[in-house]
Amino acid sequence: MLVYVLFVAGLVLLVAGGDALVRGAVALAERFRISPLVIGLTIVGFGTSAPELMVSVQAALGGQPGIAIGNVVGSNTANILLILGLSAAIGPIVAQFAGVRRDLLWMLGAAFVLVPMFWDGMVGRIEGAILFAGILAYIIICLRQAGNEPAAEHPPMALWKAAGLILIGLVALVLGARLLVDSATEIARAVGISEAVIGLTIVAVGTSLPELATSVIAALKGQREIALGNVIGSNIFNVLSILGLTALIAPIPVEARFLSIDVPVMIAVSLGLAALIAWRHGIGRAAGIAMLLLYGGYVAALAAG
Repeated sequence: MLVYVLFVAGLVLLVAGGDALVRGAVALAERFRISPLVIGLTIVGFGTSAPELMVSVQAALGGQPGIAIGNVVGSNTANILLILGLSAAIGPIVAQFAGVRRDLLWMLGAAFVLVPMFWDGMVGRIEGAILFAGILAYIIICLRQAGNEPAAEHPPMALWKAAGLILIGLVALVLGARLLVDSATEIARAVGISEAVIGLTIVAVGTSLPELATSVIAALKGQREIALGNVIGSNIFNVLSILGLTALIAPIPVEARFLSIDVPVMIAVSLGLAALIAWRHGIGRAAGIAMLLLYGGYVAALAAG
């Protein structure tokens, strides 16, 4: 019975945390006249990647740095197909390519750079330093967009309150994701689901639950720029910061399957997202549903393999 209580508690924390994070992020954007997209790319996108960061760094410190690769690559694929797919199914995501071109290029660059880095079967400390330098450069470039938005029509929220909502939201998201993943894993084992399927579904998607909760709530609130920025920012952060920091802690051995299967899938869905925004000016409901079906097929294929 306790495991079901923890499962429900995890869901409640995810929803409440996502709501607090979105409200705080929007208030912060209005106060400093920063685009909601920039807030989504930085504070929200990076903050919701905290579970991936914790999992990867803990794995490196525990002598299992290879876990970091599956965590990052799997999360990036889920972020696009599952999270943006669900968000678009709730309400179409409209975006002008010119407004997100730079960030999409960074996301694609971060995805493609994994190919040469994985080629020799090891991501060493030098590669880690290069990746981490990349995230620092990206943050600096993003923050240069500050001050370009018109002032809000209503009095802005107090800075301490906006910052408090963001902090509370992040803590609730991380704790909720942990409770949900642990309890769901126990429930799955109890009903006889295999360890392989648990790892490919619950654990892989589990670290992306904060992005899922935040993006869906942002979509429901009509803040779809935050939903899109959240995913793009998280995908950039996952590769450059999480893999970079993990490789700095301990070199990461790379299994051959990542270079032959999972990274190409991640690159393909990243290119697909860029194409939708460039030629369709966003993601419609039909495209969102198609993305969800693709993700279901991908997970099914992994489980069958």
